Amino acid sequence: MTLVSIVTPSFNQAQFLEQTIRSVLDQDYPRIEYFIVDGGSRDGSVDILKKYANKLAWWISEKDAGQADAINKGMSRVKGEIVAWLNSDDYYLPGAIRSAVDTFARHPEVVLIYGDVRAVDEKGRTINLIRYDQLSIEDLLCFEIIGQSSVFMRRYALEKAGKLDPALHFLLDHQLWIRIARLGRLLHVPEVWSAARYHTAAKNRAQAVDFGREAFKVLEWVREDTNLAATYSRVRRRATASAHRFNARYYLDGGRPWSSMQSWIRSFWIHPATGLARLNIFISAFLELVGLSVIRRAILRLRRDRLSVKGAA
Repeated sequence: MTLVSIVTPSFNQAQFLEQTIRSVLDQDYPRIEYFIVDGGSRDGSVDILKKYANKLAWWISEKDAGQADAINKGMSRVKGEIVAWLNSDDYYLPGAIRSAVDTFARHPEVVLIYGDVRAVDEKGRTINLIRYDQLSIEDLLCFEIIGQSSVFMRRYALEKAGKLDPALHFLLDHQLWIRIARLGRLLHVPEVWSAARYHTAAKNRAQAVDFGREAFKVLEWVREDTNLAATYSRVRRRATASAHRFNARYYLDGGRPWSSMQSWIRSFWIHPATGLARLNIFISAFLELVGLSVIRRAILRLRRDRLSVKGAA
């Protein structure tokens, strides 16, 4: 039976950590080795780790150089044929790992698989269901983002692609998916495998503006990578426009609607179809600027309430 290795990086996430751990340990798949790399938390996380120590393959709590360093440290110890990491504020849904193993068994040519993601708030209430398409490496270069919590990889592909880049803090996973996509086929599985938590302390909220700006650092890396030259040349305008559109989205989340609108307009100017694909960003930024943000928030609240009712059913 295939061994699956899961790594959880954590730092001061005691509020959510136990649910994350239980979501791995309570999976119905029997061959899982679980590693937790804590960055020296002082919020009670270590007490939780000690509670589950006899069920973990390995854990440590010590100062590290950030999320990439923590994940790389854990991945250096894994032995499973299939690997993944799960952040300490996210959690797997029942049956996720068994489904991932079965998918890899049916598709031996695939190097990375990804499912859909349930977005939840601090209390675990569903605020969105993120359903993905089947993506190509060209799509990844154009910042079609895959929810990391529902990604599983073959270990040999991860080892060949190399470690996470510690110079990246927000799109470190996306850059890794691109490097893995150079090695083989990616496959989308239309099942919801995980819940990703959106809360005020999460990087994509607390540091939203920096999150968007990092897209240009990844784009520069793509431009300089000779292995990606031919692929990038086919989507150059779309990729550049997508970086601006990505930036627009996170300017909006960071409370800077004017900057969001400017970035969206740049996206539209470079590649109109890319901008128009997310016209809602422009509309939302406009509503914020003219003082009608209450409309946007009402729409988001209605969507959240509808999804919460479906989740409860």
